Parts: sequence; C-alpha cells; structure tokens
Amino acid sequence: MNAADGSMPETMIDRPDPQTDRQRQSRRALPSRKARREHLLGWLFVLPALAVYAVFVLLPLALTVWYSLFRWDGFNVPVWVGLANYENVLTDPDLLNTIFNAFRLIFFFSFIPVTLGLVVASVIRRSATGSLGNVARTVLFLPQVIPLVAAGIVWSVVLSLSGILNQSLTAIGLEGVTRAWLGDFDTALAAVGLIGTWVLLGLCTVLLLTGMTKIDPALYEAARIDGAGAIQEFRAITVPGLRQEIGVCVTVTVIAALRSFDIVYVTTGGGPGLATMVPGLDIYVLAFQARAVGVASALAVVLIILILVLILPIQYLSREKGA
Repeated sequence: MNAADGSMPETMIDRPDPQTDRQRQSRRALPSRKARREHLLGWLFVLPALAVYAVFVLLPLALTVWYSLFRWDGFNVPVWVGLANYENVLTDPDLLNTIFNAFRLIFFFSFIPVTLGLVVASVIRRSATGSLGNVARTVLFLPQVIPLVAAGIVWSVVLSLSGILNQSLTAIGLEGVTRAWLGDFDTALAAVGLIGTWVLLGLCTVLLLTGMTKIDPALYEAARIDGAGAIQEFRAITVPGLRQEIGVCVTVTVIAALRSFDIVYVTTGGGPGLATMVPGLDIYVLAFQARAVGVASALAVVLIILILVLILPIQYLSREKGA
C-alpha cells in the first residue's frame, strides 16, 4: 500500500488472477458443451429413422436413376445406353400418352375434389352442427378408409354393362346412353377419374373443415353486419383463410393423380387399348412384363421430375405471406 495516499500499488491492481480467469472460461464453456451434447443426442434419436429412410427411399431412388442409364432385362448383364432411355420416354407416342393421361386425371383427382370440398365444407360449417356435422364428416371420409382395391372392384361392378348405373338409367328411360363405362374408349378415363373424385372428396372436405376452425368467427359476424351473403363470405373470408389447407389438398391430390396405380390396375388394367394407361401402371408393365427395366426406370425418374415441377410452385404459392 502506498504510504502517502493509502492506495494499492498499481501493479497489484492491474495484475490478473489466473485462477479467476480459468473459472470464467470454464463457466463460458459449459453451455457450449451442453449444447453440443444435446445436438449429438438429438442426432442419435433421429439416426434410426434416417437409416430406414436412406435404405427404403434414398437408395431405391439412386438405384432407379442408375438403372435408367442401362438397357437391362433384370437378369442378364446390363448394357450402358446413357440417356437413350430418356429419349425413348420423351419420343415414344405410347409412353407420352401415359403421361398425358395422368395430367388429364388431375382434373378429376384434384380440381373437382378441392372445388367441391370447399363448397361442401362451407355448407357443413354453416348448416350441419353437432352430431349431424360429425355424421357428414364420417360419411364423406369413409372412402379413405376403404382399401382402393376393394373400392375398384365395387366400382367395376357398378359401372359394368349390366351394373347398377346402367340399370338405373334404363329404369328412367335413358337406355340409349348406357354403355360399358370402363370398357369404352371415350368414357373409360373419365370413369376412372370419377372414382378418384369419390375417393378424394372426403379427404379434401375434412381437411378444409379442419382449416375453417382457425378462421376467426368475428370476421363472419362483421361480414353479416355489413350485409354480405354466403357467396361473399365464401369468396372474401373462407377461401383466403384456407390458403395453406387448399395448398395441402392440391398437393396431395395432384400427387395421387400422377402416381395413380391401384384404381386403374383393378378397374381397367390400362385398357381398353391404352386409353387409361398411366405412368404408375406402365412402369409396372415395362419392368415386370416387358422386362425393360431401363425404360421403366427412366419413366419413373421423369415422373418424379414432373411431380416436383408441379408441386414446388404450389407449395410456394400456398405459403402464408411473410412465412
């Protein structure tokens, strides 16, 4: 201590304490170590799911891309052909027709279910409450519970030449329009599409009904006070409020249309001729019947690219503003 003014010497004040610095550094390092441990623990929990995803999704996808570069019958030594299989897919009229059929099914699998689902959901929200609303939801969602194979068999009977539909038309004097709906070149694809509409309508309706619960009821009350009718409420409140739900419905139904297989395989088998042949079924036929694994793989890769090209813009447009 300085004898003159009673202060501590400058060397004693400014001298750092090594033990204190080590304690401070240790306290600072503890949170970072804990965060690293939690991060590592999180990856350990995710690892089993990632392993399953890699084995059953990523690996088959990589193999599909690899096989698409070869001419291979599944048994003999594959022959490298490069992009020739893709050229075949994009130039063969029959293969292109299967892709066009899938795009035509989008109207039945996506546009009609989503549009009707919006209308039906709005009607149920306004009119059907309590147990009546629950019954309506259950009845509409029932096709999602029924296996598609069973649904396809039932609809094949209904739409056959001697089926219930033709019997009903004959009973009301419209026997002139009866036909084998699934066996006629002009109506087969539309008939398959209407089956898809029946299957997906309930899913879209339930998803949209669930989304309506997040819309503030005060908006509807304010609209009614301003004199808005049901149509004005639907256009100004319901549809904008269901932006994300509509995006989910469109995404699910478009994918269902492009990868359709079950219903087509059970009801028509791609016929008559190639009138209802779709990529999903054609991939199966090429790979397991025609033994053209390379072309089938190339068609599968093209189908994946088409799905991404359609779905990514839908996902972008359906996002909430600012999200």
